Amino acid sequence: MTLAALIPAYCEERHLGAVVAAVRSQVDAVLVVDDGSPDGTATAATAAGAEVLRQERNQGKGAALKVGFRHLWARDFDAVVMLDGDGQHLPEEIARFRAAAEEDPAIDLWVGNRMADLRAMPRVRRWTNRFMSVLLSRVAGQRIPDSQCGFRLAQRQVAELLTECESSAFDYESEMLIRITRAGHAIGAVPVSTVYRDEVSSIRPAQDTIRFARLLWRHARQR
Repeated sequence: MTLAALIPAYCEERHLGAVVAAVRSQVDAVLVVDDGSPDGTATAATAAGAEVLRQERNQGKGAALKVGFRHLWARDFDAVVMLDGDGQHLPEEIARFRAAAEEDPAIDLWVGNRMADLRAMPRVRRWTNRFMSVLLSRVAGQRIPDSQCGFRLAQRQVAELLTECESSAFDYESEMLIRITRAGHAIGAVPVSTVYRDEVSSIRPAQDTIRFARLLWRHARQR
C-alpha cells in the first residue's frame, strides 16, 4: 500500500514541525494544507520536510481537506491518512490504520476510536462526542463509535465521494461519513489514544452545532 498523510493546518506553527517529522517515518509522503494561517505554519511544515499547499485565506478545515485530497489522489496513492497538526493525533498510531486497511481491504474508510479510554477527554467533549456519534450513526445507517475523530484513513475507492462533499468547515468530516455509507461503502474503527494538550480549538460551538444540525436534517430527509 502506498500511503500519504494529509494534514490540514491553521495557526499550528508551534507543534506542526514535530508532527510532520514523526509522520514522515510512517508514510510515503506528507502534504500539509495551510488554510490561510497568519503565522509561520507553512514555514514550519516546509522545514520539517512536508510538501505544502497554501490557501490565501482561511476557508475551513473541510475546504483544506478537499484541496489536499484532489492533489494526492492525482498522484495515485492507494490511501490517504488524515490527522491534525496540533499533536492531538499520535503519528506512531498511523501503523494501526495501515495494518487494519491491509488486513481488511473491504473497508474503505477507517475512523479513529477514542472511546475505549476517556480519562484524558474533557467531560463536555466526551458527552458531545457520544451524542453526536449516536445521531450521525442513525442518519448514516451504520454504527460509528467516534464520529468526531479526525484521525482517519481513506482508500482510493472513496476518492470521488470525499471531494464531492458540499461542506467546507468542521461539518465536512460528518458529511464524509454519511456520503460514504450512503454509497454502500463500509466504515471501520481503529482504536487510538485520547490526547489533549495546550492547543486552542478552532471549533466555534454555536456556528458548528448549527451546521451539524443542518447537515443531519438535510441527509435525514434524503434517506
